Amino acid sequence: MNLRKFIPAPCRGLLEIPEEIQGPRRYTMIRRNISILMFLITLVPLSLMALINYHQYQSALKDEVLNPIRVLVNKTKHSFELFLGNRLATVRFIASAYTYEDLANEKKLNRIFRVLKQEFDGFVDLGLIDANGVQVSYAGPYDLKGKNYANQGWFEQLKVNSVYISDVFMGYRRFPHVVVAVYHLSDSGEAWIVRATIDTRRFDELIGSMGLDTRTDAFLISRNGILQTQSKFYGNVLDERPDLIPPASYEPAIVERTDSTGKDVLVGYAYFNRSDFILMVVKPKAEVLKAWYTLKSELLLVFIGGVLVIVFVVIRLTRVLVERLQISDEKRELAYREVQHTHKLSSIGRLAAGVAHEVNNPMAIINEKAGLMKDLIQLNSDFPQRDKFLGLVQAITASVDRCRNITHRLLGFAKRMEVQIEVLDVNEVLQETLSFLEKEALHRNIQISLHLAKDLPRIASDRGQIQQVFLNILNNAFAAVKDGGTVAMATWDKDFNFVGISFQDDGIGMSEDTLKHIFEPFFTTKKVNGTGLGLSITYGIVKKLGGEIEVFSKPGQGTRFLIFLPKTPKEGVES
Repeated sequence: MNLRKFIPAPCRGLLEIPEEIQGPRRYTMIRRNISILMFLITLVPLSLMALINYHQYQSALKDEVLNPIRVLVNKTKHSFELFLGNRLATVRFIASAYTYEDLANEKKLNRIFRVLKQEFDGFVDLGLIDANGVQVSYAGPYDLKGKNYANQGWFEQLKVNSVYISDVFMGYRRFPHVVVAVYHLSDSGEAWIVRATIDTRRFDELIGSMGLDTRTDAFLISRNGILQTQSKFYGNVLDERPDLIPPASYEPAIVERTDSTGKDVLVGYAYFNRSDFILMVVKPKAEVLKAWYTLKSELLLVFIGGVLVIVFVVIRLTRVLVERLQISDEKRELAYREVQHTHKLSSIGRLAAGVAHEVNNPMAIINEKAGLMKDLIQLNSDFPQRDKFLGLVQAITASVDRCRNITHRLLGFAKRMEVQIEVLDVNEVLQETLSFLEKEALHRNIQISLHLAKDLPRIASDRGQIQQVFLNILNNAFAAVKDGGTVAMATWDKDFNFVGISFQDDGIGMSEDTLKHIFEPFFTTKKVNGTGLGLSITYGIVKKLGGEIEVFSKPGQGTRFLIFLPKTPKEGVES
């Protein structure tokens, strides 16, 4: 499986180290690249997750923090509207329950006003105004009888809307108050207006009942930007502050602002339905979001701590992995050198065996001739210088024995492991051998192609020797192809006696001159690490097992090895 496809394209270059970089510098680069890759894999998702959670939690926490302000604004707004609605309903009842003559009678009007003040607080005076805007009768502390309101704006507005609630104003009374007026039309068509004045102390009481802290301000303001109640930070009653007017909203809303002092504040507000009042609650943003800022700091510390832990673990883990990789590479290099040395000894052993065999034949002849000379001398008692020649023959025989001992030791040195025959599946052996090179294929992105015959007959042969053959050829194929190359393998049932195995690569290929020498000992095209023994050993094993090996190659077109192994052991090869 190619793991490179699971790594984003921009990061794949981190897995590739130029071959010319060797020694400690190579492992330093590997450690650096693995650390960068692990940082990207761990910190990027962690940062994205933290950022998303930060915004989601900030939104949720803000709702939790701001919701009490909305509730408070909504509750207080309803209290104001209930107070004003109650007073308006009372005035409307008076206008409907009494006739014009009753209300025009000041004694009756004063009696109604006294009862009104006993039952409802806040009323300052009460008056009757005719259809022409003239104050017909009046009950209260001021002399307003006969005053004409026909030219005032609220008079015309009252005719249209039937009810009127004024903004807070001073007027003749010299204290903040509001006016509530009701326009009544009797069944006979006669019209009159009942007008009452209400002081604003109840407004202050309602705001005081909100239970605000010293840093929070609450007040009423008209839609014209005139303060209707006292404000802690923004002015007195009837001061003009149009800069404070928020966007229209009859439901409780909250906006973030910077006030005239440069302080960031949260403004909770709601417009009244039946009057021009706006209830506003102003709270310092830092005070409201203090818990959020504290939590944000803690989350930031946790995030930074987590990043530091990840960095520490990645650095330590990378160091351990690269150190183990370096030790593994050193062991592999040592093992490879030992294998090379073993191959050289094996080749020398074969050469020694051949030399010993060739020397033994003339030595045997010399030994026979020397024995014959000894016998002839011993049979002829009159042989001149008989003792001298017998001594010379004895010396020759001793030298022959010495040579025999030397050649026997050479043959012992060249003796190879005995073949162990077993019934085996060539496909299984091939796949098992290929697993030895799986990591190299993965690292170099070499594509492995297998076309294995499903009904391939089992053969009787030596598993270890065949594995060595396959491994030698695959090593050569891997050395021939570039990173990203292809090595293809196939098996088939050749005929009644043999099965076929092919190895095809798309590497650099070989010239015809090279093909003539590839099975010769110590011939190699690898200028640095090649020993020239792999293919010669492969050739010897295949021949010893009774098989055949063929090779086809052209420069730049790759190389193909064909191996034919017998289904039954070669005669003379015993298990």
